[in-house]
Amino acid sequence: MNTRANTQANTRTSTRTADIEAIEQVVAAVDRTQRARDVEGFLALFHPDALWTTGHGKVLIGFDAIAEFTRAVLPSATWDGDVTYQAVHTRFLRPDVAAVKVRQVYHPAAGEAEPEGGSEGTPLYVMTKQDDGRWLLHACQNTEVRV
Repeated sequence: MNTRANTQANTRTSTRTADIEAIEQVVAAVDRTQRARDVEGFLALFHPDALWTTGHGKVLIGFDAIAEFTRAVLPSATWDGDVTYQAVHTRFLRPDVAAVKVRQVYHPAAGEAEPEGGSEGTPLYVMTKQDDGRWLLHACQNTEVRV
């Protein structure tokens, strides 16, 4: 392989690594903003044309619908324990579009028993890279894992 081809391959690899890290940071921000019940921080993660399907099957089309739902639900959400989100697989559909499989785990509060069969979700986030380099949530489906 010639020097120019090596340089191009290395640039693609470093760009891909940076994109994966940026995507993982968005998933970490979902985790952080959900825990903090930070409505505006959570909403900042969405593309204006996003669509979101909640874990209970509610379909929200467009940023305004997502914002209305989030503002009504997130501040008063109550749960014992913690919920964690982790990007476990990223597949680039195009250089600016990624499908991200997320592991969502509900951890019981101290002293509480783990629910029978566990409590886990397996969201799929389709994310798009913006002209400014930011990755945003564009089409998301949250799915409960049933054992």
